[in-house]
Amino acid sequence: QVQPVESGGGLVQPGGSLRLSCTAPRFTSSRCGMHWYRQAAGKQREWVSSISIYGTETYSDSVKGRFTVSKDNAKDTVYLQMNSLKPEDTAMYFCKAAPSGSWCSSLPWGQGTQVTVSS
Repeated sequence: QVQPVESGGGLVQPGGSLRLSCTAPRFTSSRCGMHWYRQAAGKQREWVSSISIYGTETYSDSVKGRFTVSKDNAKDTVYLQMNSLKPEDTAMYFCKAAPSGSWCSSLPWGQGTQVTVSS
């Protein structure tokens, strides 16, 4: 794979849950910190969450306590478990390797996966 591949998005009711996945090649998740971003229609892209190579998690204030980032290095996959979803979580979600080191810095954005929270 040339790009990370995000999946798991869809339409969900407010209060519902989704689990997003981001798969990247060449042991990316063990070599790079990984970020989740989102971009709502007509708005700027914003940072959502990150996980370090050691598994340390960080979150934006808007999702803290509701979202959980994790990873499985053996599968080269990073996850974003999203619970208690709100309409304002509606956005295209992207993963991105942190730009540390030549390999991590060279990896492009994925195409994203759409999350829509609506009744």
